[in-house]
Amino acid sequence: MVVQVAATDADDPTYGNSARVVYSIIHGQPYFSVEPKTGVIRTALPNMDRETRDQYVLVIQAKDMVGQMGGLSGTTSVTVTLTDVNDNPPRFAHKSYQYTVLESLPVQSVVARIKAADADIGSNAEMDYRIMDGDGPGMFNITTDEDTQEGVIILQKPLDFETRSGFALRIEATNRNIDSNFLSLGPFSDTTSVKVAVEDVNEPPIFSAPLSKMMVSEDAKVGTSIGRVSAHDPDTFNSAIRYSIDRNTDLERFFNVDALSGIISTAKPLDREANSIHNLTIFAIESLNPNQIGKGIALITVLDVNDNAPVFAIDYETILCENAMPGQVIKTISAVDKDEPLSGHRFYFALDGTVAGNLNFTLRDNKDNTASILTKRGGFRRREQPMYRLPVLITDSGSPPLSSTNTLSVRVCDCDSEGLALSCGAVAYTATGLSTGALLAILGCIITLLVMVLLIVTMRQRRKQPLILEEERDIRENIVRYDDEGGGEEDTEAFDMVTLRNLNIIRDPAVRRDVTPDTPTFYHYTSASRPPYKSLPDNVVFREFIWERLKDADVDPTAPPYDSLQTYAFEGSGSVAESLSSLESLSTDSDQNYDYLSNWGPRFKKLADLYGNSDSGSVFS
Repeated sequence: MVVQVAATDADDPTYGNSARVVYSIIHGQPYFSVEPKTGVIRTALPNMDRETRDQYVLVIQAKDMVGQMGGLSGTTSVTVTLTDVNDNPPRFAHKSYQYTVLESLPVQSVVARIKAADADIGSNAEMDYRIMDGDGPGMFNITTDEDTQEGVIILQKPLDFETRSGFALRIEATNRNIDSNFLSLGPFSDTTSVKVAVEDVNEPPIFSAPLSKMMVSEDAKVGTSIGRVSAHDPDTFNSAIRYSIDRNTDLERFFNVDALSGIISTAKPLDREANSIHNLTIFAIESLNPNQIGKGIALITVLDVNDNAPVFAIDYETILCENAMPGQVIKTISAVDKDEPLSGHRFYFALDGTVAGNLNFTLRDNKDNTASILTKRGGFRRREQPMYRLPVLITDSGSPPLSSTNTLSVRVCDCDSEGLALSCGAVAYTATGLSTGALLAILGCIITLLVMVLLIVTMRQRRKQPLILEEERDIRENIVRYDDEGGGEEDTEAFDMVTLRNLNIIRDPAVRRDVTPDTPTFYHYTSASRPPYKSLPDNVVFREFIWERLKDADVDPTAPPYDSLQTYAFEGSGSVAESLSSLESLSTDSDQNYDYLSNWGPRFKKLADLYGNSDSGSVFS
């Protein structure tokens, strides 16, 4: 059974066969059939193959009147999709595969991908791969790519062409989910052979020992041989090798290496106390191909020799109380040595021969690398001698033994009953002075006075900025006053009136005219036909003169970018009143007629009485 279909008929089922429906298949044979009465669709052929055809479209007819002539019918389509079963084993396309890789291929790299074909889909096509047998056990591994179901061959160990130039593997692919109903179709696995050929590459030289440990005494002479490094060319060319030291690991150039033999020797005196271990990188370079460089490590340990004398462990500060008793230990001293003998340090202490018989102090060696300083007497007085200097001789147990003389300073002090120093020095006195509170008050007053002085000095040095900028910093127009009274119109010495009256001057053609403003004029004429100013009416003369000056200021590239007020002291020509100056009236020989003043109205009556209708000389008489 595949599915059941059902058709409905709106006719009355109790009236004859009008509602009695039978089913039949119109399209879909011979693969499927339908039961006429129930509408159940069933398979008609066994062992249908999804890999051949996975979908069928059936047309089912339902007809009333029990399918007899005259009955009405309806149809529907049924899509049948075959689901997959694992009835196909995996199969390799070839029985043998050939791959080639370089011997420099890194470990864990992919060598090859192979795939066994499976006509099934989904989980029925999942498979596992394994290496059944092959050359170089553990050299390769194979895993399954879950996305593509490919077998991925991975390199597990480094390849070496000179050791082995090829490998043969036998690989099996097996279905992961096997259906027991189809075991009769054969084994659900397949095998193939894979051959991997290794190609030679030019490899750098290889050191026989990647890490070479060497030792040298710190008193070795320059040129002393320490050890030898060795490297060889792994390629079939077997190129000669040259050696060198990476100077980044030997910045002070303590060592050299022979380029041909690889023997390492000292190039400078060594000091174990400065550097006890030298870690050198040695380069091995092929002579035929200098680009091929191998690296090795030479670890050189500097052995100690007894070349440092022992000294005091610290700078001792020794205090001797005036009330010290004879035989009292006033200080315990120890020593250090930069050398490190294998058997450990052993120091011997003694007073220097120059003070061995002194009556003040003695030294006792404690046999544990320490010594004690003891008093021989009592009654020390700092007024008599405030300081004693005691030379101590320290000797080590090296071969040969080394020694040094160290001076121990002993200060005589006044102490309390518990032995704590109260005062030390040549002169004993009682410290007197102000209390701490008084000192703090004085210090506060001094700081306050200093702050006040600084404020006064700062205020005096500050200058109030003027509201108007200085003349040399002012970028605006300045008003300059000249206290010089002019001589009037007749004074031609103070200013050349010709320059002011000569309006028809020739412009400098070099002046920039790239910006020309529109300057209106009351008389329209071309520049070539412009009449001279003297022939124009006075009102036009002033307007034209001002517009010309405005035009010059607009196109002048050197003019400042701000408005400016320009005063033109030009009265024009042809004035009816002419000059009103009285300067000329002072002259006795003036022939000026002032009769017209009487026609100017009452404001000029006084002038008319003074100058008109009478002789000028009588006026001053």
